[in-house]
Amino acid sequence: MSLVKQLILGIGLFLLLAFSGSFLVSLETSREQLQSQLASHAQDAATALGLSLTPHVDDPAMAELMVSSIFDTGYFSSIRLIGVSDNSLLTARSHDLQETRAPGWFVRLVNLQPGIGEALIMHGWQQHARVEVISHPQFALNRLWDSALGILGWLVLCGLVAALLGSRLLRLQLRPLLALADQAEAITRREYRTLGKVPRTPELRHVVLAMNQMVGKLKRLFDEEAARTESYRRQAYQDELTGLANRQAFTHTLSAALTAEDATTGHLLGLRLGNLNQLNQTLGAQRTDQLLGSLAAPLLALQTQHPNWLCSRSRGGEFVILAPASQQQELLQTANGLRPHIAALEDLHRSDHEPLQMGLADYHPGDTLAVVLQRLDQALSESSCSDLWLEPGLCIGTASVQANPDDWQSRLQSTLDDRRFVIHFQAVIDSRNSQTLHHKVLVRLIGDTGELIHAGRFLPWIERLGMAQDFDLCMLEMTLSHLRQHPSPLALSLMPATLADSRSLEKIASLLDRNRPQAALLTLEVDARHLYDSTEIAAFAERLRPCGTRLALQHFGRQLSMIGELALIGLAYLKIDSSFIRNLDQEKEKHLYLETLANTAQRIDLPLIAEQVQSDGEAEALKTLGITAMQGLLLAAPAAWQERD
Repeated sequence: MSLVKQLILGIGLFLLLAFSGSFLVSLETSREQLQSQLASHAQDAATALGLSLTPHVDDPAMAELMVSSIFDTGYFSSIRLIGVSDNSLLTARSHDLQETRAPGWFVRLVNLQPGIGEALIMHGWQQHARVEVISHPQFALNRLWDSALGILGWLVLCGLVAALLGSRLLRLQLRPLLALADQAEAITRREYRTLGKVPRTPELRHVVLAMNQMVGKLKRLFDEEAARTESYRRQAYQDELTGLANRQAFTHTLSAALTAEDATTGHLLGLRLGNLNQLNQTLGAQRTDQLLGSLAAPLLALQTQHPNWLCSRSRGGEFVILAPASQQQELLQTANGLRPHIAALEDLHRSDHEPLQMGLADYHPGDTLAVVLQRLDQALSESSCSDLWLEPGLCIGTASVQANPDDWQSRLQSTLDDRRFVIHFQAVIDSRNSQTLHHKVLVRLIGDTGELIHAGRFLPWIERLGMAQDFDLCMLEMTLSHLRQHPSPLALSLMPATLADSRSLEKIASLLDRNRPQAALLTLEVDARHLYDSTEIAAFAERLRPCGTRLALQHFGRQLSMIGELALIGLAYLKIDSSFIRNLDQEKEKHLYLETLANTAQRIDLPLIAEQVQSDGEAEALKTLGITAMQGLLLAAPAAWQERD
């Protein structure tokens, strides 16, 4: 039982005891007063009757008339006139006690006795007779019962009012205590909140300030850990001069894209500034660095516009844009957008050096890193430049026909309308005991010949065609339907366009709210590459909390500066991007980086999951680092629910 309920119960019992005692005291006082009044009433009647009968002591008829008159006008049980000499009954009036309004238990409880009064009738100087009057307690019992009901009603009313006002006042006074309990419970869920309103009660004020101070220290700890880890990431994977990704980050990401489980065709757009040494001699090191920074500026903007792309300075004067799941036309449009910026660089006009080169190459699943880079070099060599107006060279590895957007739109819209997507499940395995923690929901599209098309081929088209919100709602409905039949923890990804649309998020939250038993088994994964501000995801996590659904981040690894803020949201876990997992056992830089990330996550009690684990060496390295769980073909292949191993 909560403290508030205990206090309310204690106060209620105290009020009950106090009012019960007050009621009993009032009842006893009224009983004694009525008992005294009954006795006085009987004695007064006896005295008055005795005096009235003295002149008529020898007239029995008059005596009987006077006795009847007194008896009929009062509340008497009996009036008797008894001779003194022989105790003979001269005259009498009486009747049995009638039923009262008071219940029998009350009559027995108060035990109100009839009042008795006596008086002597004198005949001269001698005692002639004795008048005996017994009062009737019915009237007194009725009055006492009515009085008891009135007192009880008033005390109950006062008690209820006091209880309501007391409980209300108590809740107001103890509201900070309830907020403290919520704050402590939130901390257990890795949600670190501060209480804005500090209570005026000194005891509670000290506790609230202490809790806020503790949360503040935790926040500073998270920020320090995030800054330390981000500093290492920049040293390892970021070009210091331009702020772009360096060659190491580029090769890691390209290798992961070529070997990913859902790998699909992508493109590389390269930009090469030839003969950098001669440029250094002509312009000077400082001006050359400024020129490289100017060339990198539009690429930094592109990185923000396309978070799933990677813009890098691979070496010297060479820049590469890696665009997974892209179309050739998209990269040609990007090249056209870069041309005016390049043509405006005055230092290129003034210097006497080899012209800029731009090349576009594609890559396909299964290509080796060397083949793709050779293809890009060939495309750069075929570039032409006239007055700094670049024409990119092209080197397309296959002669595949470009997909028709209309065909994709027709097929995807039809599948959305009919809910004909196929969902598969891939187990996420605990690194410590090899137990299944949950399953990741993966989607497949049925092809023309009945084959299953993996998500890497059609999800980019869903984004390009503006179907992301409808697709996510469709997948959520299918997942909830599956959970009704097979209740088991699942994880489902949301597309970036859905996360950016508040109306879609509200639809998702409402759907989950209507299916709370299934929603409590679901974790929604958000692409960390498209997350620039934790405020929106924090608000969405708060909206989902009543449903029991939690949020997690996937493809995490380049956003370490946000880990301090993310720790305050109460995420279920972070999923490490596959580019940091590939060949982890062979590359020391990755191992050191993930070790730093794992230490930071452990300090803030945030689980880490490695995605797309493909080799025993990677799995062993992840276990050594203390990564919580793993997902990948090595551990479990995606399959229909009935076909799982």
